Order: sequence, then structure tokens, then C-alpha cells
Amino acid sequence: MISSAAPGLTVRGFTPPLSWSAFRLIAFDMDSTLINIECVDEIADAAGRKAEVAAITEAAMRGEITDYKDSLRRRVALLKGVPVSAMAQVYDQRLQLNPGAEALVQAAQQAGLKTLLVSGGFTFFTDRIRDRLKLDFTRSNVLEVQDGALTGRMVDQPWGDICDGEEKKRMLLQTCATLGIAPQQAIAVGDGANDLPMMGVAGLSVAYHAKPKVREQAMVQINDGGLDRLLEVVR
Repeated sequence: MISSAAPGLTVRGFTPPLSWSAFRLIAFDMDSTLINIECVDEIADAAGRKAEVAAITEAAMRGEITDYKDSLRRRVALLKGVPVSAMAQVYDQRLQLNPGAEALVQAAQQAGLKTLLVSGGFTFFTDRIRDRLKLDFTRSNVLEVQDGALTGRMVDQPWGDICDGEEKKRMLLQTCATLGIAPQQAIAVGDGANDLPMMGVAGLSVAYHAKPKVREQAMVQINDGGLDRLLEVVR
């Protein structure tokens, strides 16, 4: 069953509204979902390599590059020499929360849900978004820095090397286990192919201004308007 609840909002497989009481966790992708930019592309701008990096990002998000880890390593390698101050400028001058992001997060928090940010991006940004929105859990990648500049490499973490689609899924399932809930009690929101694994195990999957491959598989498509349009579906 596919139906349009309203212009620019499509639901598949159920009749809205759903109740917040059915859910205990909401997980978000960051780049182009909670925020308006792809951070790696904007950092690359400081190195004069935005077009080259953005082309790889777009192909990865569309699912045309199947090895996400390799695509990210290639992009990060092109960031070598970019000063950390350039990342601070991206955060201060270019990064904005997407429309409705704050309203949706607050509605979920008020309904008693825990919040998870899982990103193929970088802790420099996810830590700041976590603190800004008072999110409960995060997982993302660490850029290696030496002498105030990026080395073009990432730092391995206790859980693994790179937060790709499978790691996003694993983190969602791990967080559910930590909370003592079933994956069916989780909502997953994303826009790119690397969000599909976590969206596939969540009770409700939401595609926000997403790539075609993601829209095709999501239970909810928000194609117009802000993230808070999910409040038309979950109340």
C-alpha cells in the first residue's frame, strides 16, 4: 500500500498516524539529513577540491559506489593539509540545521524517545550537533590531525575503523539492546544509500529529501518541507 498523506509526503505499508508510544528510539543520519551540507565536501572546498570530492560523495550516496569505506578514504585523502580552523569555519559559516530538525528532535524527546546520531561524517561536527540538540548517542569517524592540520587519514576507534552503512545498522541495534527495546521500536531517518542498512532493521524508516534508491525503500518519504513533517505521521 502506497499513499500520499499530503503533497510531498508519502507513506508505504501503513495508515497514519502512528503513536509516539510505539517507539523508544529515533536515529538520524547527519549530513543532508539533520544538517544542510555534506561536511566532507565543504572541508574539501578549503583545499580547492570540492568538485572532485563532491562527485565521489554523490556517487556513494546514490549507491553507485558499493564500497563506502573506500570512497570515504579517497575523499579524506584529498583533505590532507586542510587546517582544523577551516573545519571550524565550515561549522560556523556554512552548517545549518535543516528545517524542522530541532522541532522533530524536541517532539521525540518530549515523547520520551532516546536520540541517536549515526554518521559517515566526522566527530568534529557530530559532537557539536550532539551538544546543540542534546542527543543521547553518537557514532561517527575521527579525522587524524597533526600540527593543526588534517593528515588525510582517519583514526581507528575501539568499535572499528569507519562508520559505514553496516556500522550504522550495528550501532542502531546495539543502542536498542542497551535500551532493552526491540528494533521495531526504533525510527531511522536518512537520505543516502549508506542509511539503508539501519533503515531496513528499524520499525519505521524515513527518507528525507533522499536519493531515489532510498525513497524506493523507505516507509515514509518527506520530499517537500522540513523534517518536522514526520509529525504529520507520528503523533
